[in-house]
Amino acid sequence: MLIGNHTVGDGHKAFIIAEIAQAHDGSLGLAHAYIDAVAEAGADAIKFQTHIAEAESSPGEPFRVNFSYEDKTRYDYWKRMEFTQVQWAGLADHAAEKNLVFLSSPFSFEAVTLLQSLSVPAWKVGSGEVFNPLLLQRLKETQLPIIASTGMSTLDDVMRLLVSFSDYEPGFAVMQCTTMYPTPLDYVGMENVQLYRDIGGTVVGLSDHSGQITPSQIAIARGANIIEVHVTFDKGMFGPDTSSSIDMDELSALVQFSKDVICIDQPIKQKNVVSEELSSLKQMFGKALIAEQNIDAGCEVTLAHLGARKPMNGIPVDQFESLLNKKAKRVIVKGERLDWDDFI
Repeated sequence: MLIGNHTVGDGHKAFIIAEIAQAHDGSLGLAHAYIDAVAEAGADAIKFQTHIAEAESSPGEPFRVNFSYEDKTRYDYWKRMEFTQVQWAGLADHAAEKNLVFLSSPFSFEAVTLLQSLSVPAWKVGSGEVFNPLLLQRLKETQLPIIASTGMSTLDDVMRLLVSFSDYEPGFAVMQCTTMYPTPLDYVGMENVQLYRDIGGTVVGLSDHSGQITPSQIAIARGANIIEVHVTFDKGMFGPDTSSSIDMDELSALVQFSKDVICIDQPIKQKNVVSEELSSLKQMFGKALIAEQNIDAGCEVTLAHLGARKPMNGIPVDQFESLLNKKAKRVIVKGERLDWDDFI
């Protein structure tokens, strides 16, 4: 599948998405600062969440975690997280200037319409929205690639998703995810990344909430096509997702790891070709035969006469058997390097 100018799938570097979510805490300036930092770390995409309180929530919606010092309800929180269409456009333009793919998860039809006006190149569907067939159908109609998380899905739910999008030509990616913040390592569900591939997923990945880079590194090493991680400037910052986020240094390390893996996985040269390229080192580290003791003229060479020293300038040690029982033409002193011309 193609996301912006990135080809995502087998044989390509893992597509790394830095998830900001609500880490900006409603601050437009902080949201822009995250774009700069994520670009500096080298991620491929930055992802926000587009919340329009009146379109997705109601005043009685309870908090998942009652963390806020200023919002009485989650509806109030979503309201405070809103940006205007102009502000979202500014964020998208800033991301483009930094060569980042701009993504944002929609949570309502209105959010889809707003993001369409920004020409987003793909959709990221949150774990809760995969159970919303109305939204999924609306996204299908846009004919853009879709990435879906499965944080609360059963295996049957995942299979239904894959069947529903099996002929979706723009491309559909399914992400292993666990809706726990932070996710304990034994709940990451790494084996599901391969399982989703086995049951029909052509593009698979991991959306990780562990707050560590190890799960993402393992997923990349095992062939995950997409990695999504929550990011923060500092793990001591305010917000509901801080404990499940990695910092910018860790994001940078994860990006470098993904580049290293794709480099390591490139087809290697034939062993003989590599050996030829290392021939000078072979001479340096290899050993040649020397006289382990004096050899008189006319004496037949035995194993006791032979020793080996670096470098390999002379008779290579692995050819010692060819010297056995040959006769020395002259006296050869202990420690002297042996040469074929000295024997008959």
